[in-house]
Amino acid sequence: MKPFDVYPLYNVEPVNAFDCIVVDKNGKEYLDMYGGHAVISIGHSHPYYVKKVKEQLEKIGFYSNAVQNSLQNKLANKLGKLSGYEDYQLFLCNSGAEANENALKLASFYTGKSRVIAFNNGFHGRTSAAVAATDNQSINAPINSQQEVTFLPLNKIELVKDELQKGGVCAIIIEPIQGVGGLDEGTTEFFKELEFLCKEFDVILILDEIQSGYGRSGKFFAHQYHEITPDIITIAKGMGNGFPIGGVLIAPHIEPNHGMLGTTFGGNHLACAAALAVLEVIESENLIDNAKLTGEYFMSQIGQLPRVQKVKGRGLMLGIEFDYEVSELRKKMIYEQRIFTGGAMNKKLIRILPPLTIGKKEIDQLIQALQNVTQAEKVEL
Repeated sequence: MKPFDVYPLYNVEPVNAFDCIVVDKNGKEYLDMYGGHAVISIGHSHPYYVKKVKEQLEKIGFYSNAVQNSLQNKLANKLGKLSGYEDYQLFLCNSGAEANENALKLASFYTGKSRVIAFNNGFHGRTSAAVAATDNQSINAPINSQQEVTFLPLNKIELVKDELQKGGVCAIIIEPIQGVGGLDEGTTEFFKELEFLCKEFDVILILDEIQSGYGRSGKFFAHQYHEITPDIITIAKGMGNGFPIGGVLIAPHIEPNHGMLGTTFGGNHLACAAALAVLEVIESENLIDNAKLTGEYFMSQIGQLPRVQKVKGRGLMLGIEFDYEVSELRKKMIYEQRIFTGGAMNKKLIRILPPLTIGKKEIDQLIQALQNVTQAEKVEL
């Protein structure tokens, strides 16, 4: 048997990692400016994180959700305190895709409706909720057998209102900063209007913070820049620093009942220990402030690069858009400069999603490497 070949792979095999450094099987070191799709939030092999996971593994790694697990309560309390959503409820699962699926189910259960509004270039997972629109037209596509999604352009609030007036919408789902789609984001005015319309039409507002959450933007949640309060927030990625875990934060007016949602592995002991350790490190090391300040430094320095059309994002959720496709540039970055970066549906965009522990030194190294590649004209344009 062999792996199902659905991912293009670089010829690099990591065998060890610490903080923002990845070491391959040949002993070569790489600067990780991508963090496995924003998964590595507190740095590879953080000693406190490793200690807490090992301690939990020596006790009990997993038992079903049919029994009490006090770690879930500790995690929920810590998450509520740090995020500012202490009165919300937490449902734990295993991934971002599951978090969004459960959020959409909740919206449908709560409202008794089934249609969903999302936005062009939005990405909400690779399961049955995995629909992404890349054109400039609104489209309809199935989410599952009960739900249908309509995609609209960002910042076109009148089009949103037109769809809501047709009826049957249970939820609007939106990323505060688009991830895979290319780091575009709605304006504060747009987000505030969305919040208002959701209340007016009895629609659940879901903020997909799977990639942008956990301090990556310079606030705990990126939507907090817009001073809105969604009904549901979905999380994953940096939540477990590499350990699979996802979650759904649910407003208090959405009441649970037994059997409404279910999961086998969600909220297991080991996952909760990992996620709790992440929050404790974020708090003790002031990593949210570091993300904000380091991101600002990046923005102040990146203008030196040639052929940059636009710099996008906030904090350490960043993108550099060039005036040419960047696949060859990214290869040069990894093979010649030994730096991992990320791509996007926008083929001209490099994404920067490093551990939240990086500082000016790593930003300088990244920019120097980009200058080496672009100024030497080694990229075939």
